[in-house]
Amino acid sequence: MALFGNAHSIDPASAQQDYARLLGHGEQIHAAYLLIRDTILFTDRRLILVDKQGITGKKTEYHSIPYRSITHFAVETAGTFDLDAELKIWLSGASMPIQKTFTKGVDIYEVQAILTQFVAR
Repeated sequence: MALFGNAHSIDPASAQQDYARLLGHGEQIHAAYLLIRDTILFTDRRLILVDKQGITGKKTEYHSIPYRSITHFAVETAGTFDLDAELKIWLSGASMPIQKTFTKGVDIYEVQAILTQFVAR
């Protein structure tokens, strides 16, 4: 269990099996990341944010974001004292971004490249 910020990438094939019930017919997961208790899935159609809620984490919210809804995004790399990197995503019609924090176990440049690939379509 990634309790102390051991964020890491998840094998897309494994994520495909674990989250099959969320996916549309033929939808494929291209990248997935575990962030403490939450998960981010990059499919060929959308971004899915899996938000575990409550103390036990049994209640889960699945936030589906079509790539066309993303107006822009930003990444903030980790620093000397701030070891976490951040991803901020702005959606059309929303003034505040969705923010996700990545610890040193994830290459934020890789996350940015994957998001660029899908948003630029």
